[in-house]
Amino acid sequence: MSKRRKDGRDDIQSVGEAIRSMLNSYQLTTKYDEATLIDSWERVAGRPIARRTKKLYIRNKVLFVEFDSPTMRHDFSLYRAQVLDMFKKEFGPGVITEIVAM
Repeated sequence: MSKRRKDGRDDIQSVGEAIRSMLNSYQLTTKYDEATLIDSWERVAGRPIARRTKKLYIRNKVLFVEFDSPTMRHDFSLYRAQVLDMFKKEFGPGVITEIVAM
């Protein structure tokens, strides 16, 4: 996809840039980033944690994680800060600010 510059020449834009530009123009960037973050839960948090996760959702930049047992919720609380840091490194600091285990 190309854009016309003021001087009449075409600027070539990568597919990723074009998609990001479209998301910005329709104000969907935040929702896209949130959906991508939730889809990457198993990869970032790890398979053992993901298998014990019942539900994930984001509200007001807070990721809520529901586990299938109180023991798993407690175990995850020991690693919550590390998982949050990994998400911030991958998605930037603005997508989520906190993780709440339920």
